[in-house]
Amino acid sequence: MHPQTDGRQVINWLSQQFEPKGLKMSKFIFMLTHHDVTVEDALEVFHQVKDAGLECLGCKNIGLPEKELQELVSSARAVGMTTFMELVSYEKHETINSLMTAARLKVDYLIGGMPFFTDMVMKLIREKEFKTKYLPYVGGIVGHPCVLKGSIDYIVRDAERAMELGVAGINLLAYRHREEDPHELLREYIQSIRIPTVVAGDINSLERIREVTELGYWAFTIGGAVLEKKFVPDGSLRDQVTAVLDEARKATLVSRDPR
Repeated sequence: MHPQTDGRQVINWLSQQFEPKGLKMSKFIFMLTHHDVTVEDALEVFHQVKDAGLECLGCKNIGLPEKELQELVSSARAVGMTTFMELVSYEKHETINSLMTAARLKVDYLIGGMPFFTDMVMKLIREKEFKTKYLPYVGGIVGHPCVLKGSIDYIVRDAERAMELGVAGINLLAYRHREEDPHELLREYIQSIRIPTVVAGDINSLERIREVTELGYWAFTIGGAVLEKKFVPDGSLRDQVTAVLDEARKATLVSRDPR
């Protein structure tokens, strides 16, 4: 490395060389979605970024026919990626159909889904012995794209209720809360809930990536901000993905620094 390389480049280089033993970086789930719908050219986008270091890939339950979703999921699994499908529908039959689709496609994680259907979904997963793990929304969910409502205390209590039902984790729309401070929500939630939690929706800046990573969240999703090239304005989609991964690595190193 050149002796005049600045400090930011040094940290970036070090973070790419190794993940220190015992440190776990928050997973970056790249969602091939925009405005809560899977994009039509999802497979093409996947091929543009599949060698950028991604480990997790996601889609929504709406936007593509099952045949195209099957090709997308199979392609992601073929290169060793963990797959996610986010359920954004409000109707019972759509929830059941999406769970069945996720199971048929062998999606690793079904995330989202209305909190009032969590009990039903968990019962179906147990009865049919599905391998897909479920991480529901918690709190009040309204609109499309989905928005979070409810007090911080209510959201935490709803997460505790979901845990009692045996969910594998939670999908938290923290930055889509329009009434509570999302930063306070993120801090208070993680102090109370010890279960894998995905922070989903409106992560559209490096600052937000740093926040969820430094707080130690299990994973976060980004879709539209990558597709809109908000992280590297003049860069490719691959450059966007690389920038997100680099920021998460650096935030992991900084947050776990014993000094």
